[in-house]
Amino acid sequence: MQVPFLSFQPQHEPVREEIMAAVGRVYDSYWYVLGEEVKKFEQAYSEFNQVAHTVGVANGLDALVLALRVLDIGPGDEVIVPSNTYIATWLAVTQVGATPVPVEPNPVTSNLDPARIGAALTPRTRAIMPVHLYGQACEMGTIMALATEHNLHVVEDNAQSQGAAFDGQLTGSFGAVSGTSFYPGKNLGALGDAGAVTTNDAALDQKVRVLRNYGSQQKYYNEVVGYNSRLDELQAAVLDVKLRHLPEWTRQRQQVAAWYDQHLADIPDLRLPVVAAGATHVYHLYVVHTPERESLQRHLTAQGIGTMIHYPVPPHRQQAYATLQLPAGSFPIAEELAASCLSLPMYPGMSEEQVGTVAAGIRSFFAASSL
Repeated sequence: MQVPFLSFQPQHEPVREEIMAAVGRVYDSYWYVLGEEVKKFEQAYSEFNQVAHTVGVANGLDALVLALRVLDIGPGDEVIVPSNTYIATWLAVTQVGATPVPVEPNPVTSNLDPARIGAALTPRTRAIMPVHLYGQACEMGTIMALATEHNLHVVEDNAQSQGAAFDGQLTGSFGAVSGTSFYPGKNLGALGDAGAVTTNDAALDQKVRVLRNYGSQQKYYNEVVGYNSRLDELQAAVLDVKLRHLPEWTRQRQQVAAWYDQHLADIPDLRLPVVAAGATHVYHLYVVHTPERESLQRHLTAQGIGTMIHYPVPPHRQQAYATLQLPAGSFPIAEELAASCLSLPMYPGMSEEQVGTVAAGIRSFFAASSL
């Protein structure tokens, strides 16, 4: 049995009629940008995420940029970011003119380690940007306490974790303002690029709405230098349909993860995901770690099992950040995670038989390598 890394088919086919009806409704409305569909989805997502306000924007990176902008974070400021994350987290900080200050993750969870944040703070620090990586909530209790103690903003990168929670509170609802992504592969995915900003602050909500629309509240009257970053009606209508199915899709992801945990238990040199106390995991990705990552990936590929690496190069080692002069060894935990991580197939609709096929492939690899 071949097992693809990702398949939309088992997720999309059951909702095809709902999606096609939504697309047709938008097509027939003759209104395609910032209309009733966007308003409807923004309200629905606010209710889902238990926040007062959602602002639909063009993509997840823009969501983070706008979140930082409305907090007046810019040149001369520093923002704490994880050393282990997708580069978009850092790019948002750079795009507003601030400086990303990396902090190492907890090597067990791969998420930002709150115990390491204090040593990275300076008088120029303005915000902490935790990333709920792979679908697991960060340890937000300690992070929020640190932010309060040092009078810092918290801007969550919730691109991978819609529906995750820490101590019962949903990710994307802790920060003064936070960003999320609806890229198609995300747990809640559009049919193209899309994103959103969430906040409980009415003033920040209004600032984001102005910035996303050319800095304008009234057409052709521009108050500030803004952006063109607007969630379109088509994506909003699709997202509104899919949002209603997200809790069930999350349950399916968690079931797939439980099957993996059972089928992959007790394999030497293979570390499975660990969920921190108080956190929930919605399994955007199921990431294992092994020092034999490249060989294992080749073995699985030869058996028709798809895998991916999230992410092979940490941001501080990317050419884009060469000017920061952070050589190899600067952040050894992030570098070790990047060298050993492997994402296994994970999507709603996977069967236990498929999980068993992946697990059998992994077990056959380690059985052969132990001979």
